[in-house]
Amino acid sequence: MTATDSVLSAEPLGQALHFLRLSGTFYCHAELTEPWGVTVPATPDYLWFHIVTAGQGLLEVDGAGVQTLRPGELALVPHGRGHRLRSEPGVAAPNVVELPHEYFGDRYAVLRHGGGDAPGTLVCGGVRFDHPAARELVALLPRLLHLDASRGTEAEWLQATLRLIAAEATTLRPGGETVITRLSDILVVQAIRSWIENDPAAQTGWLGALRDPQIGQAISLIHRHPARPWTLASLAAEVTMSRSAFAARFTQTAGEPVMAYLTRWRMHLARQQLLDGAAVGELAGRLGYHSIAAFSRAFKRVHGTPPSTVRQHTEPAGIPSP
Repeated sequence: MTATDSVLSAEPLGQALHFLRLSGTFYCHAELTEPWGVTVPATPDYLWFHIVTAGQGLLEVDGAGVQTLRPGELALVPHGRGHRLRSEPGVAAPNVVELPHEYFGDRYAVLRHGGGDAPGTLVCGGVRFDHPAARELVALLPRLLHLDASRGTEAEWLQATLRLIAAEATTLRPGGETVITRLSDILVVQAIRSWIENDPAAQTGWLGALRDPQIGQAISLIHRHPARPWTLASLAAEVTMSRSAFAARFTQTAGEPVMAYLTRWRMHLARQQLLDGAAVGELAGRLGYHSIAAFSRAFKRVHGTPPSTVRQHTEPAGIPSP
């Protein structure tokens, strides 16, 4: 049994966490002096994180209010929403893309900005989750997720990781950008796991369905074997439920009928594999379709466009580039 097989045989919620692999896109060490402000434009499909290592600031996310950020705190803006960071209310906040950056490699930059008074530093980043299970999970997160290292069950690991990031950010030693980006990735995944464990909102919907012993098992079977010719009856039999009881409970816990979930899951896998360079013809059989036409119809029904239009992913305009 491979390591992946071992994980996939674990409980369904553990599987979802296993697939929280980030595609690091852009990381920034911001050296700021008051008064300062920046706007991060909307970047669909991206999660932004902000870590204060010195000073403090205000994070404004449309629809989620204003959050004060201090050293030892971490904020996630999960859904690619545009947002603003300022030293105090009302300070001008130019588009961060239009400000000059000093690049260290393709994905790491230092931003120096502000009015010249009291200094502060932030470590920020925009990241993606490519696996469909990870995207499903991230879609459930609130508009703004804030963690305080001084309280809660996550205090110890959060404080330790933030101290390491702050130490590296103070003086960029050789390899410092690599250390900061790796630690930031860990913080993001840990923050999501903490939310799952502590927020009542994570006990319902898709995450709640994963926790259900029988519905979670059915979802796990779909994830592990998407090409099998699943039917309502065959899935119900696998989890030892009657067809009617299984259908009703799946819809109630997961929020959609099981066969709709199966199709959507297959098409999310298809989109990712198309972005990775797979041909439309090979995907039809790989995902349980007997013809390219049937596969293409299902893909268009879920994504709104035919699979032939999918292209290799390119970075949105909101991500600075050297």
